[in-house]
Amino acid sequence: MNWILTGEIAYTLIVVAVCLRIVYDTSTTSKTLAYLLLTVFLPVAGMIIYFSVGTNYRKRKLYSKKISKDETLMREIRKRIYRRSEGILAQDIPEVKKYNKLARLLLNSTLSQLSEVNSVQLLINGEEKFPEVLEALKAAKNHIHIEYYIFEDEVIGNQIKDILIQKALEGLQVRLIYDDFGSRSIRKRVVPELKEAGVMCFPFYRILFMALANRINYRNHRKIIIIDGHTAFTGGINVSDRYINDPAGKEQLYWRDTHLKIKGEGVYYLQYLFICDWNFCADEELFPQKDFFAVPEPLAGKGTVVQIAASGPDSDNPTILFSLLEAIGSSKEEILITTPYFIPGESLLDALTVAALSGVKVKLLVPGESDSHTVDFAARSYYGDLISAGVEIYLYTKGFVHAKTMVCDGQLSIIGTANMDHRSFELNFEVNSIVYDDAFSGQLRTVFYEDLKGAIQIDPEAWMKRSIYREFIEKLARLMSPLL
Repeated sequence: MNWILTGEIAYTLIVVAVCLRIVYDTSTTSKTLAYLLLTVFLPVAGMIIYFSVGTNYRKRKLYSKKISKDETLMREIRKRIYRRSEGILAQDIPEVKKYNKLARLLLNSTLSQLSEVNSVQLLINGEEKFPEVLEALKAAKNHIHIEYYIFEDEVIGNQIKDILIQKALEGLQVRLIYDDFGSRSIRKRVVPELKEAGVMCFPFYRILFMALANRINYRNHRKIIIIDGHTAFTGGINVSDRYINDPAGKEQLYWRDTHLKIKGEGVYYLQYLFICDWNFCADEELFPQKDFFAVPEPLAGKGTVVQIAASGPDSDNPTILFSLLEAIGSSKEEILITTPYFIPGESLLDALTVAALSGVKVKLLVPGESDSHTVDFAARSYYGDLISAGVEIYLYTKGFVHAKTMVCDGQLSIIGTANMDHRSFELNFEVNSIVYDDAFSGQLRTVFYEDLKGAIQIDPEAWMKRSIYREFIEKLARLMSPLL
């Protein structure tokens, strides 16, 4: 009997200790309550879930972002970034003037430089992205830096692998960071082949046991290619055959995604991110080199202003979320959002609601059905509030929409890797490109309205009349949204 009593006391003390840890370590009220409820009502399972996905790594910095140990050099770099950015802010560029607070937010929070000596190219789906990527990789002369969440051992992955091997044999510096969870298919064959040819490869945040989920949640979700310090690719498209659609449209699910090619100074911050990530996961410590930040070629016409937003568990604040909130708050006419996973949280939900009630046209394009029923139910729990405020919600039915984009007032465009959910804002390493340009934004706006032809709008009256059972399931899933 004493053993039973001792066990009960020990068990109670463990539950209390975990609850105290949750209160101390969890940053938001909603997540705190969710983890406490799980721990109290499902003690063993709840504790496993918390220690798997809930540990606050933001307080336990995963790595230092410093790329130089020379404090004098760092101060000089900071001065130059501010000087160049302030020079652009002082110019009479309508898009930059309108979104001045957004530009300053990124400059002050992450030292992300505004750059104007850029040309940008919108790439729709893998069939537009990969030919450009292959051509650019073949033209590389000095170095190739690649960082991907998903790099598959498939046709396109092997085409890129062959070029990387050839370039390494030619004497170029070739470095690859792959997420150890998302790119697990290349571990056994592709990575050894690359290493044998001289390509430097390292997994980001190595997973020793796939069953241990805490490292599965703190993933590097970025997709970055940097070539010779002057050309970069980033956006939503991973290295996988699924992103290349069959012209006949018969053999596979149509996959709709968006990517961006940048040539010019906008590449610099992406290079900085790569160096930071490399120094975290690689055996080699990488320092800035002159060739990593190439002087851009003169542009024939006006350059495009670009800025990069990046955040992750290592950040002091959720910069990507803050940048979206600021962009929404600064918009006056129209906000067009495409996202595959929409679990906005209170701050983003409030921002979209305020914008719609203020007379801004807000249109949201999401998948008709995603790859997770739980996520679908949780996302739909937010639709009623938004529809009541006047937001138009469209369900993409042509295939699966995986693009993560936003167009504001036809002047500002955001293309990136971050979904509109807690996982992207808090748990994963993400990167978004922000383009301050009406011509480019006009292109992306046209693409958005073209996508609406393959979607159906949710009818407000029909939505409000859906069954009580369905609404209950959605609200139940919403309780889990901080954990999704």
